[in-house]
Amino acid sequence: MTLRRTSLVMPEPGAQRHSTQSWQRGGRPRDERIDSEVVSAVLNALKKGGYRAVTIEGIARRVNRARSSLYRRWPSKRHLVAYAVVSEMGDNPAADTGTIEGDLEATVTTLLRAFNGPLGHALAGLVADMAQDRTLASIIRKEVLGPRRKSMREALERAQARDEVRYDFEVELLLDMLTGPFYFRALFGHAAITPQATRKIVEYVLRVIRT
Repeated sequence: MTLRRTSLVMPEPGAQRHSTQSWQRGGRPRDERIDSEVVSAVLNALKKGGYRAVTIEGIARRVNRARSSLYRRWPSKRHLVAYAVVSEMGDNPAADTGTIEGDLEATVTTLLRAFNGPLGHALAGLVADMAQDRTLASIIRKEVLGPRRKSMREALERAQARDEVRYDFEVELLLDMLTGPFYFRALFGHAAITPQATRKIVEYVLRVIRT
C-alpha cells in the first residue's frame, strides 16, 4: 500500500489519550480515578497470570466496586483488557506537531512510555493469549492497533501535503518499521527501550521517506 495524493482526513481536535470506545455504554460521567485503578488492576493481573487471571469479579474486588458497575462500562473482560491497553498506549499517537519528525517522535514516545511501564511486563502474556483467543485478538486489533495505525497514516498524509516526504513508500511496512522494534524489545527483552533508541528509530524511518 502506498499513499497517493488524496484529500486529508484530519484527526479530530482535542483527541485524548484515553479512547472513547464504541462499545462503552452511556450512564454516569466517568470517574478518572476509578478508571486508573481499574487499568492498574487489569495490567497487574495480566503481568501475574496472563489473560486468564483477569476476571470482572476479581478486578471489581481489587478496586472495591460492584461487579455490575464494571459491566455497565465494559460488556466483557476482553473489552476491559482492550481498554486497559489503549489507556496505556493511547489511540491517537501521531499528534499534529506541524512536522513529520515531530509527529513520529510523538508516536514512538507513547510506546516508550507504555512499554517501560506495567504494559511492558504484561505484553508477552497478552500476546500469547491473543494467539489462542481469536475474539480477544480481533478486539485488540480493532480497538488498539486500528486507531493507532490510522493516526499514523494521517500523519504521513499531512507530511505529503507539506511536501516533506515521498509518495512511493509502502505505508503498512513503514508503520511496522516504526513501531515493531518496541514490541520486539518488550517481548524478547534482548535490548532496552530507551529515549536514545527511540530517537534512532525515528531517524532511520525519516531516511526512508524524506524527499
